[in-house]
Amino acid sequence: MARSTLVNRNIIAERGRTSMRLEPELWDALSEICRRERISPSELCRRIERAGIPGGRTSAMRVWILRYFRAAATEAGHMEAGHGSAPEGMNGFAEEPSAMSQRDAAAPLAMVAAARDGGG
Repeated sequence: MARSTLVNRNIIAERGRTSMRLEPELWDALSEICRRERISPSELCRRIERAGIPGGRTSAMRVWILRYFRAAATEAGHMEAGHGSAPEGMNGFAEEPSAMSQRDAAAPLAMVAAARDGGG
């Protein structure tokens, strides 16, 4: 059986110190977000918990990371990366978004902006 590629790291969550297992690429994405937004991974985890994203802590972190980068993505950025273009009338989505509205996608950016400004 192949070994897991998940990496275990400690985080200080809302209820104290805990460990979280994420893929190395997600830890890299989390580090990038934290550098960009000037917030610690532990503080970001606590804010995600308070936001009430359904599921467990690790699942919520994965969803939040996806929402963060999805909210920051632009059609020009996709073209520059060679991803192709979205069909007309689809607002940048290949399919109509099901569980995540544009408001939901923007929520991560608003949350870290509030953290920088001292809000909660």
